[in-house]
Amino acid sequence: MIRFLFRALGLLCLAAAFVFFVYDGTKSIAANAVVFTKVDEVWTLVHAASLQQLQPFIVEHTTPWLWDPVAVAALNAPTFVAFAIVGAILVLLGRRKKPLIGYDR
Repeated sequence: MIRFLFRALGLLCLAAAFVFFVYDGTKSIAANAVVFTKVDEVWTLVHAASLQQLQPFIVEHTTPWLWDPVAVAALNAPTFVAFAIVGAILVLLGRRKKPLIGYDR
């Protein structure tokens, strides 16, 4: 049951990655330059208050260096890349186990 949920959420994330890839592609064609939608732009559109609360939460509950190089880089990444990575991880977590061959347990 949980593997089905992981696979379903993974496929939804991969579909969202494809949608953002097409969206960024059409914006790039219209602008005659490479244009990416960043994760923090999408997060601001969805729920800006939680994005503002993210930095104090990370700095208080973890080490401060985790915010600047790691979280800032993740928030500045293209949205389709972030959704593709999360979707691929979820699909891999939800895959079926391979059947055992012989007596290997």
